[in-house]
Amino acid sequence: MLVAATSSSKSLIGKPNNIVPNLLPPQSYLSFSHYHSSCPDLEAIIHRRLQAWFNKDYTLAASLIRLHFHDCTVRGCDASILLNSRGSERSAEASKTLRGYSVIDDLKKQIEIKCPKTVSCADILTAAARDATVRVGGPFWEVPFGRKDGKISIDREANRIVPQGYESVTTLIKLFESLGLNELDLVILSGSHTIGRSSCQAIQNRLYNFNGTRRPDTSLDTNYLKTLKTNCSKAYNIVDLDRTTPRTFDVAYYNNLKKKMGLLSTDQSLYSNERTTNFVELFASQPSLFYDQFAVSMVKLGNVGVLTRPNEGEIRSNCNFVNRY
Repeated sequence: MLVAATSSSKSLIGKPNNIVPNLLPPQSYLSFSHYHSSCPDLEAIIHRRLQAWFNKDYTLAASLIRLHFHDCTVRGCDASILLNSRGSERSAEASKTLRGYSVIDDLKKQIEIKCPKTVSCADILTAAARDATVRVGGPFWEVPFGRKDGKISIDREANRIVPQGYESVTTLIKLFESLGLNELDLVILSGSHTIGRSSCQAIQNRLYNFNGTRRPDTSLDTNYLKTLKTNCSKAYNIVDLDRTTPRTFDVAYYNNLKKKMGLLSTDQSLYSNERTTNFVELFASQPSLFYDQFAVSMVKLGNVGVLTRPNEGEIRSNCNFVNRY
């Protein structure tokens, strides 16, 4: 399944001469061998440094997956989320709980020592999300490389585009379709909430004033609601996205939805909406299918809006800033 889904990610070697390169989709310029000569130790460096970070703080795995999703959602996977300046995506309200920037900075620093001005921040973040998934027990997949880093990052775009946990399924499907993804990808990638945490601020309306009713969200299990009210006595508290197995990459997330124990309303609505409920049922009962399809959907996510053509983007020397030379 994974090979079929990534066949368009192969390099241009062997393409017929009658195909005009500029008409090919950007992801066609990605290649599994992109750094084989220029930075052969790339993935080993990323793996080694990430293990050190994860040993210090296992929660960084979920944070890196989330950081990758936020990046790809706005302007594609171009590392625009990493740009650290006033008015950038990173400074947006939608990004205020993102973590993992220092991890990417560390990876970039180590890679620059071995392969200066060669590896993009976008490729580093994409590979880090893959290794983070593997660390928590998820699948491995080959990452096609060759992304370049964007030069534009706007906070208003992040606030307008990135889901915040209260959108309707219809809104989420439209967003995913705009990214070249589908309903299956939506349900699969939402399954990343099998790990990770959320601020209590994100669910305050579900606990006390859902949709202006001055009552809790009736789609929440009663006992789960009581637990959340206790754990979220302060809005800045943190709660697990998966109540049952928050440190394990598994299908408990989907089974929780069937029990009315989805933390975010966007999670719970996947089970109540007719366009997505069958996928929830399917993955809840077939862990291996979820495992395999997650890899496929992550490859698709990593190919969204990539900058690969000669006149697009750059290879940043520092992931926080556009190059000055």
